Amino acid sequence: MSEPILVTHKLGKQYGARWAVRNLDLEIRRGDVFGFLGPNGAGKTTTIRMVLSLIRPTEGEVRLFGHPLRTERAAALRRVGGIVEKPDFYLYLSAIRNLEVVGALSGGVSRRRIEEVLDLVGLLARAKDTVKTYSHGMKQRLGIAQALLTDPELVVLDEPTNGLDPQGMKEVRELIRSLAHDRQKTIILSSHLLHEVELVANRMAIINLGELAVQGTVDELLQRGEAAVLLRATPLRGVLALCRRIKSVKRITQEGKDLRLEMPTKDVPQLVAALVRARVRIETVRPVRSLEALFLSITEQSQAR
Repeated sequence: MSEPILVTHKLGKQYGARWAVRNLDLEIRRGDVFGFLGPNGAGKTTTIRMVLSLIRPTEGEVRLFGHPLRTERAAALRRVGGIVEKPDFYLYLSAIRNLEVVGALSGGVSRRRIEEVLDLVGLLARAKDTVKTYSHGMKQRLGIAQALLTDPELVVLDEPTNGLDPQGMKEVRELIRSLAHDRQKTIILSSHLLHEVELVANRMAIINLGELAVQGTVDELLQRGEAAVLLRATPLRGVLALCRRIKSVKRITQEGKDLRLEMPTKDVPQLVAALVRARVRIETVRPVRSLEALFLSITEQSQAR
């Protein structure tokens, strides 16, 4: 098992009477692509800001590469790079000039290194263009280039696919894979998009209402989640009555025009056969990933409190 390079212990941030994050224990190991998941407002960005020392925790501790962040800030952050939410740039300057300005703040970065990171994120051909001419996806990739400028071992990316179209998401996803596998970077990927993280992460945590819900390997969490199927068929009343008679269906909930059936995936063919025999009109039968079911069960339970 690889060594932990980021550990938080009972980490918390309070704003007035409200705790944005509380009692958060995370462990990110060298080589991880660590998915940090949660719905909007769950406390992900607040946690990232504490890890990057942009805000001070109300309680608890962050240790980076064995260094306590509170008392050894410079040593702790020396091998860390990151972007938080929307990256900001001087829009009237070129990408190269923006990175030169950022690099100067960390003691100076060579032109060769700037061109290397721009090439890595696919922006070298547009390096001399002003940032105001960039698309949203290009600005997101420039933010990742900025995070990589000092060649950090740990890269923290907060919502890097936020607002991107499917092609932009695919490009960022491939870049994260390349950073992890080809460049041996440890990545923390904070997002509310479960599927995007699931495609690249080996370990993950789900946070909700500021508290840790689950943490572990993706495989472990996939096994923990309940299997489910989204079924759209008509007439709805008859389909619902039929599904209630099938023993393998443990729970049925209606989601708009769909029925959500909690049942073993292996029993789905039997369900479809029964529907066909009943001569109902089947429009879609879509398995729901068990990790998605776990995520939804966590957030729904919290909303019900």
